[in-house]
Amino acid sequence: MRKLLLTSAFSLLGVLSFAQIEGKWKTIDDETKQAKSIVEIYKKSDGKYYGKVSQLLIKPADPNCTVCKDDRKGKPILGMEIIRGLKKEDDEFTGGTITDPKTGKTYKCTITREGDKLNVRGYIGLSLIGRTQTWQKTN
Repeated sequence: MRKLLLTSAFSLLGVLSFAQIEGKWKTIDDETKQAKSIVEIYKKSDGKYYGKVSQLLIKPADPNCTVCKDDRKGKPILGMEIIRGLKKEDDEFTGGTITDPKTGKTYKCTITREGDKLNVRGYIGLSLIGRTQTWQKTN
């Protein structure tokens, strides 16, 4: 009986941690297939998930987001919060936004996890109209 309870507890822990997105993720450009940056995703006290650029792997032409149109305009890309306000709903994280510092555009965002990979979808309006990047877990 004790072994059964222990096995069940570890199985539940594995399932719960599988669905989490907190941690550091290597962003992969969906067009060039090159690693661009490391984004650290974390949960704030409001219960929502946010992500900031913690490392740049490719030096941008401009280290500041001069094309951003909100409070991030002119701010350094390194340290910039690019994911804001995601909520966990079943197996996906949704309801927030993601900003592309290269274009300054902000999109609705949905993230799903598959093992050591995140499928990060940015879209306008309907989720069908958008694009998905696959990010890889990193230490």
